[in-house]
Parts: sequence; C-alpha cells; structure tokens
Amino acid sequence: MTNVVMPQMGESIAEGTIVRWMKKVGDSIDRDEPLFEISTDKVDAEIPSPAAGVLTEIKVQEGETVAVNSVVATIGGAEDVSAARSIPSTTLPEAVAGQPEPAQTAAESREESEDEGTSESPEDLRRQKSSPLVRKIAQEHKVDLTQVQGTGLSGRVTKQDILGYIQLGKPSGPAAAPPSPVSAPPSQAGAAPPPAAPAHKPGENVRVVPMSVMRKKIAEHMVLSAHTSPHVYSVYEVNFGRVSMLREKKKADYEAGGAKLTFTAFIAKAAIDALREFPIVNASLDGDNIVYKHDINLGIAVALDNGLIVPVIRNADEKNLLGLSRAINDLAARARSKKLNPEEVHLGTFTITNPGIFGALYGLPLINQPQVAILGVGSIEKRAVVIEDAIAIRPVCHITLGHDHRLVDGADAGRFLAFVKDRLENFDEAWM
Repeated sequence: MTNVVMPQMGESIAEGTIVRWMKKVGDSIDRDEPLFEISTDKVDAEIPSPAAGVLTEIKVQEGETVAVNSVVATIGGAEDVSAARSIPSTTLPEAVAGQPEPAQTAAESREESEDEGTSESPEDLRRQKSSPLVRKIAQEHKVDLTQVQGTGLSGRVTKQDILGYIQLGKPSGPAAAPPSPVSAPPSQAGAAPPPAAPAHKPGENVRVVPMSVMRKKIAEHMVLSAHTSPHVYSVYEVNFGRVSMLREKKKADYEAGGAKLTFTAFIAKAAIDALREFPIVNASLDGDNIVYKHDINLGIAVALDNGLIVPVIRNADEKNLLGLSRAINDLAARARSKKLNPEEVHLGTFTITNPGIFGALYGLPLINQPQVAILGVGSIEKRAVVIEDAIAIRPVCHITLGHDHRLVDGADAGRFLAFVKDRLENFDEAWM
C-alpha cells in the first residue's frame, strides 16, 4: 500500500487545495501518470502518481484544503479496493472521515522549540502558527498575530485571515500603526468601517458561482500588493520599427532552431540589460533593509482561461535572445497545460506582463510581491510618428513601469524606462 501525500510545492507553501481527481477509486494507474490537480499560493499543477497500482481510497475530496504532507489517497492492489469498500464508513478512522491531521513541518517544529519556556498562553501560541508570508504581512502592517483568529488547520493564521483583519482596520494593540493625520469624529474613532453593500438584492436576475481556487489566490495577492506597496507609474512610448525589422529578418532562422521569435523576447532582453544597469529595480525590501538580488530571475505573466500565472526564467541574464525565446515559449506552453514544476514559479525578481495582446494601449499592473517593480507592455500598432521633422508610419508601443515608491523613485523609473526604450529603438543585431 502506498500513501499519496499533498506535495510541498515551494519553501513557503503550507497547504494545497485538491481541484480535481483524474482517477476514481478502483481505477488502475501507472507510476508518474497524472493522478490529481492541486492549487496552491504559487502554482496550479497536476500531481503524478508515486506508484503503479490501483487507487484504493480517496481521503480528501475536491475543493478541500489540507496541509502539505497530509495523506490524500492510497494506492494498492485490486484486493485492497475490495477490502476498503467492505469497511463500513463508521469504522473509518477520524482522520479519514474528516479532514486529515496536518503533518508537522520542520519550520513548525522549530517555532515550537523556540516558543518553549515563554509565558505566552497556549491560545496565543496556537494563533501564531502561520507561514513566513503571513508573518511578513503582519510585520509590514504592524499587526500582532495573537490578535488574529486563525481559520486554517489547527488554528493556523492564513493569508486570507491576515488580509481580512487588515482590511477591517482592526487595532493590534501597542504594535498598531499610527493613526491617519486626518482625525475621525469622536463617535467614529476606532470604529470598524461599515459592511460593504451586498453585490445583489433578492429577486435580481443574477447568477452566483463560487470563485475558483486560482481566482481566490489571485485576489489575495492583489490585495496584499495594493496594501504593501505605494504604486507609482511611468509610461514611455517606444518606436518598434527596428525590432520589427529584425524580427522579420530572423524569425525563420529562430523557428529552424526550435523557437518562435516574438516581441516579448526583445522586450525581455532589453529589460534584463536595464536591470543590470539599475539594480535597485531588481531589489526587494526586508523591513528597513534593501536586498539587492545578484540573480536576474525574470517572471513572464501568462494568461490562462481562469486566471494568471507567472513562470520564472532563472538567471535570465545568462541567456541570449534565442535562449530567452525558447524559455518563454516553453514556460508559456507548460503553464497553459499545467505542467510547470514548483521551482519554476518561485524566486522571481522582476516581472513582465503584456496586456497589449488583448488590445490595451497600455497597462497599470500591480507589483508581484516581494518585487519592487513590474513592466507592462501595451499593444504594438502602426501609428504616425515624427522622425527628423518628417512624418512616418512606424509600429509603436507604450511600456509602463509600475514601481514601489518606498524604494524606487520617479527618477530611477525614468532612467530605467529610458534605457529600455533606447535598447529597443536601437537594437543591435549582435545582441541576437
């Protein structure tokens, strides 16, 4: 008998949600054949079977969220299926009939060891169970985690818990953030904001469906980013005439080499060179410290039918244009087919997103935390431009840099975008 467990899909991931079972009890399965689909904070993925045999039991149903390393199913032989089906449901262990107990992670073990001997109550310790991401959010917003009611496994404080707490504007005692300079009337001071108006009224002609797991995760990340970074945007217009000419000239050669040459690859190359020149845009904030990243790990946002995912090209500065083209094509294809590996959506240092493929003139994207900037690319369209006092028709694009004003000033953003613009308008064939 082989236990199938919820995999650890990244260093900071504590739990995952079963989205879909691809096999049912009694079905035969080969080793490494897709068994179920999961959704986590970072990635949606199909999980292969750890062994060949017959699916004898499903312990976690679709839509349920469990801790990593929890047993979600078992694989055995045909005789095991018959035995499992003959056991009355009332005799099943409690962990099978209900939600599985989470396996203790190494991080939680360390936390418990560090907490031994403190004067905090067991209730406080229970509420402090949280992921590194949750603790980072709490630190940035000066929230005392002991004041947050955890709804996760074993009272774990989830991202949804901490973000909801912050949205309600609840105080967190001595660690609370200072009040706004604009004082509220005495009768309203300290009061929680009024509840939001309902999205629809009884009798309205509406259709209500639950959010998908991916949609919920995206919503959480967007709320987190808006709460964390003061966003500022700079927009530059870029003449893509030179890039368009080189693309037409070289795309057949690239296709022969197994890569589709797209405008995104040129933009990625220019952005990578700019990140080398302006390392502040490739940095992150850790409290009062600036963390400069020596690696350039470039995230390329990929639109899916039900959301968005950002696979990462590791050490992108070590690749030429052909290598970048291959990596972009490969990651996008595997993102759409849910074949990405966990490490391929982690440790990004800068992100490019392209709303222009849908016809947008330009975009104002939210930063992918904990990064401090994101490049938005608008549609590339032929327009009339002035070149040396003459009017000409050229493919033109608007690029936008959204940046965290805590770290990246307008001057930094301007210099970064000017560098990218110059690279694209004067792209050297030797860089290919």
